[in-house]
Amino acid sequence: MADPTPVIDDLCAESEELDRLVAELRPEQWRLATPAPGWSIAHQIAHLAWTDHSSLLAVTDQDAFSREVEKALAAPGDFVDNGAEEGAGKPPARLLAYWRAGREDLADALRAAPDGARFPWYGPPMSTASMATARLMETWAHGLDVADALGVTRTPTDRLSHIARLGVRTRDYSFGVHGLTPPFEEFRIELTAPSGELWIYGPENATDRVTGPALDFCLLVTHRAHRTDLAVRAEGSDADRWLDIAQAFAGPPGGGRPPKGAAG
Repeated sequence: MADPTPVIDDLCAESEELDRLVAELRPEQWRLATPAPGWSIAHQIAHLAWTDHSSLLAVTDQDAFSREVEKALAAPGDFVDNGAEEGAGKPPARLLAYWRAGREDLADALRAAPDGARFPWYGPPMSTASMATARLMETWAHGLDVADALGVTRTPTDRLSHIARLGVRTRDYSFGVHGLTPPFEEFRIELTAPSGELWIYGPENATDRVTGPALDFCLLVTHRAHRTDLAVRAEGSDADRWLDIAQAFAGPPGGGRPPKGAAG
């Protein structure tokens, strides 16, 4: 069984990097619009804090988490937005303190989880490593939204390895959420890491292949950029279809980002 410590460490590092981006913002900057329609920087941080809190309940208080699931089922279209809206209404200093405390409590709980533990979630149950990976993926993706609002370019790191792996592992889920039957055969996926290392998944003799920068693949599977603006390439019809629908997150696909230069 894989040791979850490295991904928990990387989750903390990713959170700290985003924290440095928002810690000194002026109150009016928290209201800057991000690429997510209707969401300001405050909404992005509030969403992360809300999801960290839900994750903490899943790890430490499963009865309380079950009640959160019931709330989500009662308002499936508004639940996430409502959580972000509520948190975004807090004064920035209070919101920042809430996010910091919650993510630290979650990291501590994940480190203390027993070997082999599995936790309930809004989708299938998660292992400790999977929970940390999902939180890292969201922190990175929403951090990009914050950076876009501030006009800041973030330097990618090899922490992307966790997100890339998650994007590969969710291939069949991506087909299923679109009502499509997943391909039977595995794909060969070769991604170039920010460090220059080559990350390889799948058999060498696979017919369908995906290649490109790991950063671009992660942008694709988190829907932070349109496929036409990325250097990810597919060989084979099944792989080509996957790149149109790939997503590393649970829930409905959503609209994604339009191509650069598109009207509206």
